[in-house]
Amino acid sequence: MLELRAVTAGYDRRAPVVRDANLTVAPGEAVGLLGPSGCGKSTLARVAALLHRPDAGEVVLDGTPVRGFRHRAPREQRTAIGVVFQQPRLAADPRLRLADLIAEPLRATGRRASAADRVAGLADTVGLTPDLLGRRPHEVSDGQLQRACLARALALHPRWLVCDEMTAMLDASTTAALVRVVEDYRASTGAGLLSVGHDRTLLNRWCDRTVPWEAVAAS
Repeated sequence: MLELRAVTAGYDRRAPVVRDANLTVAPGEAVGLLGPSGCGKSTLARVAALLHRPDAGEVVLDGTPVRGFRHRAPREQRTAIGVVFQQPRLAADPRLRLADLIAEPLRATGRRASAADRVAGLADTVGLTPDLLGRRPHEVSDGQLQRACLARALALHPRWLVCDEMTAMLDASTTAALVRVVEDYRASTGAGLLSVGHDRTLLNRWCDRTVPWEAVAAS
């Protein structure tokens, strides 16, 4: 279970953007978090992905409270969550070729020996042809780069996926393709999903349940 309990978070303690938020995602469940731009849902997604420390409240992962965030989180918790952001160009190092971008988590956790085979398999899964793997972000489209970012998120076989507006900048065909990749991964692994967005139709079709922002956090 991924649990957010009474989370208050932001970038200025005097003016938090999220107040007293509560949300749970069960293993194998897909939960959509629906809210307008600027409501704080992306900040809450970063808390859920262990990338932002809340000012109050706690994150509980598989029954264990999270005590550290970002690189201070225990490896077993940090690697249990894969995250995909809305803007792939802000989430990708422009100096890296796509193959190296996908391999980042593998190399960071000492799995260099298996990186090449894993990258090749992930590229095929997300629909990246081998010729694209040698290109840098500025040499590919937004959709191709987001495919690489999704592959990176899946590299360590996470038990949880956090997708923050993953498809907001993509066309309909690429959106459908990436949603299918996530759903195939969930079906084969039993991973849970938190998908954050403002498109009610997409979230309702994709997720087991859609939760409106006002039901999650205090106004």
